[in-house]
Amino acid sequence: MSSPGRAPADTGLTPAYAAARARLGLVAALVAVAAVGWAWTARTMRGMDAGPWTDLGGLAWFLGAWVVMMAAMMLPSVAPTIALYAKVTRASSPLSPWLFAGGYLVTWAGAGLAAYAVGSAASALLGDRLAWDRAGHGLAAATLVAAAAYELTPLKRVCLTRCRSPLGSFLGSWRGGRGGALRMGMTNGAWCVGCCWALMAALFALGVMSVSWMALVAAIIAAEKTLPWRHLPLATAVLLLVLGATMLLAPGVLPGPTVPDAPAMPMG
Repeated sequence: MSSPGRAPADTGLTPAYAAARARLGLVAALVAVAAVGWAWTARTMRGMDAGPWTDLGGLAWFLGAWVVMMAAMMLPSVAPTIALYAKVTRASSPLSPWLFAGGYLVTWAGAGLAAYAVGSAASALLGDRLAWDRAGHGLAAATLVAAAAYELTPLKRVCLTRCRSPLGSFLGSWRGGRGGALRMGMTNGAWCVGCCWALMAALFALGVMSVSWMALVAAIIAAEKTLPWRHLPLATAVLLLVLGATMLLAPGVLPGPTVPDAPAMPMG
């Protein structure tokens, strides 16, 4: 029997343990959501990959597919950031981490709308000149080379640093409440877009409806954000350069239907 006035030795550890377990559950839930996104993508996009500048149909279809794709590709790599946010806001609503994740996806939805607008405008202005056997071939290779170049820029380095070490960004732009959670998620998403937009452009050049290329790009993003080797952007740049050269000189050797038989970028 315990002495009067003496607390059990582990009383102070219980809340910390419970909080850590809750964050682990949050990460597991985010990964589960991503897994559902991958399953939906694999089922829905089966047979739709027509290589670079694959037709994504109307705006509503594109936006819905894009958000699911971003959830599948990005949530595993951003899960540690959301868990850190949950740790910092341990006294806030349990809904706050999910609002943060929602704000993150809202920013990526905006990036998808911008990509759709660029593709639609290019298709409307240039038409058949973007066909694969005309400018489309070179455009796909040039996009990959440009993405490789961006990997080595100071802006990429700054954005990647913010993604890898988000605590300073949290403390420097703190917003409380549920609205603050949404806004902070959108801010983190903006840093992520700055870090990864060129890789997403490369995905369009390789085949945005290809689950295999999606998995490769998602793996690159996760590695750059989480692995300790800080020279990964250089390795990514080399890989993209190789893919760009292959796309230009021998696209048939790339896996998947890489040579479209329809005009490029019919995204409208």
